[in-house]
Amino acid sequence: MKKKFLSILLILVLASSLVGCSGNKKIEGNVLEKSWEDILAEAKGTTVNFYGWGGSQKVNNWIDTYLAKRLKEEYDITLNRVPMNIDDILNKLLGEKQLNSQEGTIDIVWINGENFYTAKENELLFGPFTDKLPNFNKYIDNNSDEVKYDFGFKVDGYEAPYGKAQLVMIYDKNKIDTIPKNYKELLELAKKNPGKLTYPAPPDFTGSAFVRNIIYDIVGYKQFMNMEPDKETVEKAIKPAIDYLKELKPYLWREGKTYPATISQLDNMFSDNEVLMTMSYNPNHAASKIQTGEFPDTTNTFIFDNGTIGNTHFLAIPFNAPNKAGALAVINFILSPEAQASKYDPKNWGDLPVLDNNKLSDSEMSLFTDVKIGKGTLPQQYLLDHRVPEMPANLIPIIEEIWLENIPVEGE
Repeated sequence: MKKKFLSILLILVLASSLVGCSGNKKIEGNVLEKSWEDILAEAKGTTVNFYGWGGSQKVNNWIDTYLAKRLKEEYDITLNRVPMNIDDILNKLLGEKQLNSQEGTIDIVWINGENFYTAKENELLFGPFTDKLPNFNKYIDNNSDEVKYDFGFKVDGYEAPYGKAQLVMIYDKNKIDTIPKNYKELLELAKKNPGKLTYPAPPDFTGSAFVRNIIYDIVGYKQFMNMEPDKETVEKAIKPAIDYLKELKPYLWREGKTYPATISQLDNMFSDNEVLMTMSYNPNHAASKIQTGEFPDTTNTFIFDNGTIGNTHFLAIPFNAPNKAGALAVINFILSPEAQASKYDPKNWGDLPVLDNNKLSDSEMSLFTDVKIGKGTLPQQYLLDHRVPEMPANLIPIIEEIWLENIPVEGE
């Protein structure tokens, strides 16, 4: 990352100078020492620059229409969404940090996992700030591991939860009568239907998550939470799962001699009836595909009895955010039941909420129960009851390396 950073530093600094003029008023003092009323007063009439992945039109539309509109109505805040890959965002912040730039251009960054670890370790983030947010204190379970940790790394109040994802497997009810409840039954299904199942090859994001889920189903997950990122240790721990994947391999599509490179390819193979199953880290993915006609109406989703991996994605504030008061106001609004319920609606985004249902009033809970989750989607509570934590981010590249060494070439 350092080499890459050096190569584009000049471009980023020049870009910063061109887009850095938000017109926001200068705010004096530490915003975290002010009252919430004063923070909202400072945020009023300002622009908040929201940087993050912009690869989903549905997500972009929710931010640009619902979120931006409500922020303008409620707080007179203008939300400026800036689509940018997280690597470029981190490089930009690293460059500004090296130049000791105390006023950048990013107010909020959409982040999680290894990228959060990089940002926190390099002191690129402002905070801790979550305790300052009324809706965080009112609606979030701050004792939950999914709030306290991001892919195994301590959050320490430097990012607020934005939404949740969870791995689900997708099938056609007309073609599979009995869904597999665990890895053993998945193998039996593959044996009965040779060449009709497969999964994307890691490091595809979803394929990598599927492999980790198989590992969890076979050897459990707790041992990985504090495991050292040592290849020999990881290899020993996941050996039963690697042995299972080797056993599964000859019954897969093309006898496991090749794998789909991406989840999009697997989705297309499912649409074309080439395979019986696909999968997604978005539990509402099947509903969206049914709506567009890409998947049949009889499409449904399932998860293993032992659960499936879920993770949380977060929002953070850079160390040199020019409008920290505005950023706090925006993130607090995103943590409101109204905003989370809007985001949960598959028509808008379909992102799983981050609020603790036990902290919601009956009327607030009805905002979520009234959402029509769409065909083929599992209920939120069922997903929450079968949710297991992500592995620490530093173990994931090791597992992907072990998979590449053992599975694609085995027996060929």
